[in-house]
Amino acid sequence: MRRDIHSRRSVLAVTASCVLASASAASVVGDTARSDAGTVSRASFVVREGTPEETTVYVTTADAEGPTAVVVGGIHGNEVAGYTAAGRIADWPIDAGTLVVIPAANAVAIERGTRNDDDGNNLNRQFPEGEPPGTELAGAIWDVITEYDPDVVVDLHESTGIYAGDPMDGVGQAIFHGESDAAADTAAAVADAVTRNFVDDPELEFRLGPFSSPESDPTGLLVHKAARDLGADAFLAETLSTGVELETRVRWHTAIVDRLLAGELLLEDAGDGSPPENRDDAEPSEPVDDGTDDEGQTGESPTARITTAPALGSDTTLEPGQTVTLDASQSSDPDGELVRYEWRLGDTGSFDETGETIDVTISATGDHPVALRVVDDDGATDVDRLTLSTDC
Repeated sequence: MRRDIHSRRSVLAVTASCVLASASAASVVGDTARSDAGTVSRASFVVREGTPEETTVYVTTADAEGPTAVVVGGIHGNEVAGYTAAGRIADWPIDAGTLVVIPAANAVAIERGTRNDDDGNNLNRQFPEGEPPGTELAGAIWDVITEYDPDVVVDLHESTGIYAGDPMDGVGQAIFHGESDAAADTAAAVADAVTRNFVDDPELEFRLGPFSSPESDPTGLLVHKAARDLGADAFLAETLSTGVELETRVRWHTAIVDRLLAGELLLEDAGDGSPPENRDDAEPSEPVDDGTDDEGQTGESPTARITTAPALGSDTTLEPGQTVTLDASQSSDPDGELVRYEWRLGDTGSFDETGETIDVTISATGDHPVALRVVDDDGATDVDRLTLSTDC
């Protein structure tokens, strides 16, 4: 299975007095909603704005006081279930406290479909304990975390192998936790509950492991720094990325986060399944690492394709305020099915819009890039792009 992103670019010249409505937040934006427990406020803001690393942070705050939790996905760009689950978690309701979600932490790596960024940096080695982060992106993420001073931090990942005591063979199907007794007990209960309720194959049961010591590799992990520098209860969840459908892996991630946070944020019925039931037979294990990559995997990548309604060409003229439908239905997957359509409106930012079709309204001049990313049931991705250009 390949996770490389093959990109194609086309330019549609559109003449009108118009702008492409963008989902990217240039500043803090928010709204409010009602839950059974009271008002929930939602806000979002962008970090690394104006750079290829630009990504959005989502903050949900309940009326009722409570702890703060941070959930991070997409630190590694080829770990699709983690950032897909985080994107869904960003929309969860809560009854108390604050939920901060960074779904696409490493936007460059996600777009490339690779573990590391363009410079070969592994973002999850850029958070040394007791020292400043190693890159500007890591610094921006750490600034968000320190600003909210969370009680709980959860980082979502995937691995190509199942954890069985040796990280070199893979670290999938495991929950790694900080040194505190509370974190260990919580991880054990969650691993058992998710295994009981969501895992049919005994070989895929979730295992446990404590974080590696500060003197041992791997170092520089986000959750290590959160646990040791901030005193947060931190967890790193790993699912198996091979041989399991994407939706199943996403469900495992959301179920893990649901149970990790249920006692903290008094979550409404955000996750799947019944409340966790504790067992005492989860096995302790060794330090976490994910040194695997996707070389040698087999399978065919999907093909993303954007069409528009009305169909646009170089001689197309749009009236001010006219709406254009962007359609991904001509995308395809030769050896499976597409399970997710993600859109990015604008030059930078996250793929914040989802759906096979979306509508955009054009109302000002300029070039307005659009990107479609499709994800298939093996987690492979492809991106198509077009630019809506105005010439008023």
